[in-house]
Amino acid sequence: MDSFVADLPQSILRMADLATGRPTAFSLTPDTDERQAVAQVLGIRAIKKLRFSGQLTPVGGKDWALTADLGATVVQECVVTLGPVTTRIDEPVARTYLAEMPEIEGSEVEMPDDDSVEELPATLDLAAVMIEALSLALPLYPRAEGADLGEAVFAAPGTTAMTDEDTKPFAGLGALRESLKNKGK
Repeated sequence: MDSFVADLPQSILRMADLATGRPTAFSLTPDTDERQAVAQVLGIRAIKKLRFSGQLTPVGGKDWALTADLGATVVQECVVTLGPVTTRIDEPVARTYLAEMPEIEGSEVEMPDDDSVEELPATLDLAAVMIEALSLALPLYPRAEGADLGEAVFAAPGTTAMTDEDTKPFAGLGALRESLKNKGK
């Protein structure tokens, strides 16, 4: 990933060089080779389109807020058929970079309520933020339209196979209730 990131123009910003009186806009639109490199990093078939644009806004005296839009068209393998599945992703991205992170007390660490807060880096790699946001937005189990796992039923010769319906403990209670009603009449 490091060689890919270095190839993206204006993807690394030195935070000390940014104007503190106004937002700094950015836009990354990787070319075909760069999208292919990102697809390899993410372990997917292809990225047809990819755009990451937004701004870094100074907050207070030392902190920064990143707000951006991630747009991508990705091709993944279907979890059932292994055929191509194309997905459109449009996600807002927000990160807050704090110059002074709160101190951690005690030996146990809990996940913070706001997972978009990070320590302010000396340089911010926008390509890395883009790749991270894209990896989090990818469908975990892409499925082609109409692809269905179905039900596989196996049994030893001469025995009746047990289906998923047979394993449901309350499946026959409705029929039992009806038979008891009819028996009482």
